[in-house]
Amino acid sequence: MLRDPVSSSNIASIGYDPGSETLEIEFTNGSIYQYFNVPAGLHEQLMAAPSKGQFLNTYIRNAYPYSRVG
Repeated sequence: MLRDPVSSSNIASIGYDPGSETLEIEFTNGSIYQYFNVPAGLHEQLMAAPSKGQFLNTYIRNAYPYSRVG
């Protein structure tokens, strides 16, 4: 999945596949997680959020199933 670099203290890049509603997050420590069933609108809000880490923690991390992929 292609990811776009983002300005964040703990997130290096974010990717999204609208077909499968999969959000992929690469953290600055090198770990990569995929979050499943994430609506496109939520991805758009994440990309527009002033603090992407805070948005991820508040709205995505404990609300959607995920898997570590890297």
